[in-house]
Amino acid sequence: MLKLLKQELTPHGDLEGTILYCGRNLSDIDRHTQASEIGYVMQHPDHQIVTDKVWHELAFGLENIGVESTEIRRRVGEMANFFGIHHWFHKETEQLSGGQKQLLNLASIMVMQPKVLLLDEPTSQLDPIASAEFIHMLEKINRDLGTTIIMIEHDLEEVFPIADRVLLMDAGQIVLNDAPSHIGNLLHMYDPNHPMKEALPTVVKIFHQLHFEGDYPLTVREGKVVLRKHYKNGLKTLKRNEKTKREKELIISMKDVWFRYEKDLPDILAGVELDVYKGEIISVLGGNGSGKTTLLNVMAGLYRPYHGKIFIADTLLKKYKQKELYKNLLAVLPQDPQTVFIKSIVREDYKEIGKVMGYSEGEIEEKTTQVLKKLGVSHLIDRHPYDVSGGEQQKLAIGKILLLDPKIIILDEPTKGIDAFSKLLLKDILLQLQAEGMTILLVTHDIEFAALVSDRCGLFFDREIIALEEPTSFFTKNNFYTTMANRLSRHHYNNAITSNDVIQLCRLNGERKVYEKL
Repeated sequence: MLKLLKQELTPHGDLEGTILYCGRNLSDIDRHTQASEIGYVMQHPDHQIVTDKVWHELAFGLENIGVESTEIRRRVGEMANFFGIHHWFHKETEQLSGGQKQLLNLASIMVMQPKVLLLDEPTSQLDPIASAEFIHMLEKINRDLGTTIIMIEHDLEEVFPIADRVLLMDAGQIVLNDAPSHIGNLLHMYDPNHPMKEALPTVVKIFHQLHFEGDYPLTVREGKVVLRKHYKNGLKTLKRNEKTKREKELIISMKDVWFRYEKDLPDILAGVELDVYKGEIISVLGGNGSGKTTLLNVMAGLYRPYHGKIFIADTLLKKYKQKELYKNLLAVLPQDPQTVFIKSIVREDYKEIGKVMGYSEGEIEEKTTQVLKKLGVSHLIDRHPYDVSGGEQQKLAIGKILLLDPKIIILDEPTKGIDAFSKLLLKDILLQLQAEGMTILLVTHDIEFAALVSDRCGLFFDREIIALEEPTSFFTKNNFYTTMANRLSRHHYNNAITSNDVIQLCRLNGERKVYEKL
C-alpha cells in the first residue's frame, strides 16, 4: 500500500481505483513534483544510500531536480544543523552506524522539503536508543514543520503515543482506523482473538487485559499514574517458579579473545570472556555498530581472532575442520534470512542441504517433513523462499539450519522485520528446541523478546560482554536497556519485566476501591 503512494516504487500488477494527492490523481502529477513533495524512507538503511560522503548524500536529491548550487548549500547546511549531523558531515557513509545511516536517509529526504513523508519500518534495523531518537526526530518534523507522516511499523511502543491515527490492515484491507487510545477496544470488538493484539504497545496491552475502563494510557508516564491510582501494591515481588537445576556442562568458552579486521584498524573485540552452558538461551544486546555480529562470526569460526582461545564442546575451535564444525554441531542464521537460500523453491533448498549431510532421498523427505511441521510452515514447501512474509522466511531459514542437526544455534537479529505474532511463534520454537537439549545464542535489539526467551542476558559495550545476568536481574537494573513493562512498573512493583508479570501482580494485589489524588 505504501509503495502505491510513491509512483517510482509502485509494484507491477493490476491497479483499480484512484489515488489522490492534494485533490489530483497521483498519476497526473509530474515526476519533479512527486520527487520533491513525496519522500520515502526504506526499511534497510544501506539500500537507500547512493553516495560515498555524507555531504554528497544530502545534496544528491537536490542536484537531481536541478536546484542551484547556492540554494543546495543553504538547504544542506540548514538540514545538517536541524538533524545534528554537522559533526559527521564530511565522513564517508560506510563509516556510519545503522542509526546514523537511517538519520542521514531521513535528512536527505527532508532537504527536499516534502509535504508527505512515507516510512517503511524505519526502525527495524536500529537498537532501542537509536530507534527512540529516530522516532523523536519524526515527532519533531511533524510538530515543527507540519509534514504529514505515514509510517508502517511493527514495533508500536514509541510510535503509538505520537500518532494521530492508527490504521490496521488485514488481508489487504484497512479494517480499523481510529485514535491510538481507542484501538485496543476496537480491535477486541473486531476480533477478540486477532493476532495483532500481541502487537499493541505494552502499556496498552496491560490495561486492555486488565479490562481497564476508559481511554488507555499510551506512554509510560501516563501508565504509571493509572497503575498507582488504580492498583494496590502490598505484594511487590512476583514469586517465580525456579527452573529445574541441572549440571552445568560448558559448551562454548571464549578466553581473552581479541579481534580486528586489519592490522592498522582498531580492535572490535578486546579481551572477550564468555562461558555458555549446554541447553542455555543467551541474548546479547548492544548498540548499532558495537561489534555484536563480529562477536558471533568469531565464535562461529568465520573470523579468526589474533589473540585468545575459543572452545566449542571442549575442543579448540581452530582444530575443527569446517565440515566437522557445521555438521551436527554448530549452525548460524545471519541477519538477512534470504542469504540462506540458494534455490528458487523451498523443497529444492532443503534437498540441497540434505545432500550435504549425506541423507538418502527418503531421509531428506522425512526430515524435511518433520522440520517444516515443527515450525508450522509445511504449506510453504513449494513456494519461492523470497515470496513469503518476513516471519515465514525466518522460520524457513531456521528449518534449513535445523537439517544440519546442530547442538548449538547462533542467531543474528532473529526477530528483525517480523510482526508480534510471528515473534511469539519464534519464541515457542526456540523454547521447544531448548527443551530438546539445544543451546542457543542470539544477538538482538529486541529487548522484549530477550526478556521472554533468555536464561541470561548480556550487554555488549566497549568491545566486550558486560553484565551477563539472568533476565530479571539484568532488566531491573537498567534504565534504557530494559523492557517497557519494567519501566512502567519499577516504582510500584519490584521484579516485573514482562507485560504478563505486571498483569499478574495487578491481579494478585487487586484494584483500589477508593481513588486517592496523587
